[in-house]
Amino acid sequence: MKINFQTVFCGFCRKNRGGNLAKAKPATNHLERKLLRGKSYGHNYEKAFTWNIIPVSFVRIAFGLRLYRSKNASLSIIYLALTAISLLLLIGCLLLVRRNKHWFVILFSSVIVVNLGYTLLSVSTSLEMALIANRIAYSGSVFLPMAMLMIIINVTNTKYTRWVPISLLLLSIAVFLLAASPGILDVYYKEVSFEVINGVATLVKVYGPLHPVYLFYLLGYMTAMITIIIRAQVRKTIENAAHAAIIATAVLVNIGVWFIEQLSDINFEILSVSYIISELFLLSAHLVIVENQHLRELVTQKEEALLATQSPSKANVNGEISAEMLDYFTAGLDLLTPTERAIFEAYLQGTTTKDIMRDLNIKENTLKFHNKNLYSKLGVSSRKQLLEVHKAISTEKK
Repeated sequence: MKINFQTVFCGFCRKNRGGNLAKAKPATNHLERKLLRGKSYGHNYEKAFTWNIIPVSFVRIAFGLRLYRSKNASLSIIYLALTAISLLLLIGCLLLVRRNKHWFVILFSSVIVVNLGYTLLSVSTSLEMALIANRIAYSGSVFLPMAMLMIIINVTNTKYTRWVPISLLLLSIAVFLLAASPGILDVYYKEVSFEVINGVATLVKVYGPLHPVYLFYLLGYMTAMITIIIRAQVRKTIENAAHAAIIATAVLVNIGVWFIEQLSDINFEILSVSYIISELFLLSAHLVIVENQHLRELVTQKEEALLATQSPSKANVNGEISAEMLDYFTAGLDLLTPTERAIFEAYLQGTTTKDIMRDLNIKENTLKFHNKNLYSKLGVSSRKQLLEVHKAISTEKK
């Protein structure tokens, strides 16, 4: 069956401007007169308008600029623009992110799917199409928080076992199947109907007994994200407080927008915008942290190269610690960072490695990193030698 797009488009204009054909204004051009003649001759152009959903939807979007008076068309253009922006951000993500890229790909792809679902919902012409669009939007909304959580876990250097992402994936699939059940079961939406309110296509829903599951699902993820960020800041597994603030902002933006949508009657999915803002925050935090790590590695390499040329001999021919080494050790004490100074004092007190990690809330790899810098600055190669040199200095002072 072929559709006359000009006739369809004209019918759409009349339908949105007048509210319905019975109250529409008189025909003002040959296309509208053709439509009226078609109805009088028994041709059902309105049926042609609703017969093929997807082509008509793209016609609405393509001609949206000419329908600036139509609120429905304006929302369609906004959602379509957000989808395009999300796609560009995905391309940028693929070019910029080097480590743990797969979670960023899932996050950015989910945002695209969400905005695509909102776009199709805004141009829906029937309940069936609206339900399909709603399922598409939910498919992105369900998997998006899982990707956000895994990115935050990686950025904050939080350790986890293999079963964590697998369990989250299974949970996300279960929640999606529940959210996609309207039209099949009445457990998520007890009742659902399609309406065009003020020119905007929307689903009118009566929530079912299992609808709170999705709300608790989102709240659970948001709580987990905030908890991980706070824990990382307390245990010093994140670079600095600024990075923690950036990541926390990404989560808090979504929490705030979600509460606004719950408490207000806004005929626009604000989350479609907040998701883009959140992924920008997370991407920025990731890139800053990776760049800082790279710069720190370069500085460490240069310091090691410099110390290799300037480090004094460990001992003289008789096996005694040289005066040059004592002077180097003493000068290096002034270069220690607060954390390195704390580790140095702990070594002097005979504190075990396990207790040091517990007291400073650091991991074994972090302690090794500080030890490497500590030994380089003091001109020693081990904890044993550090204690020997310090003992020699203390004896000399006496």
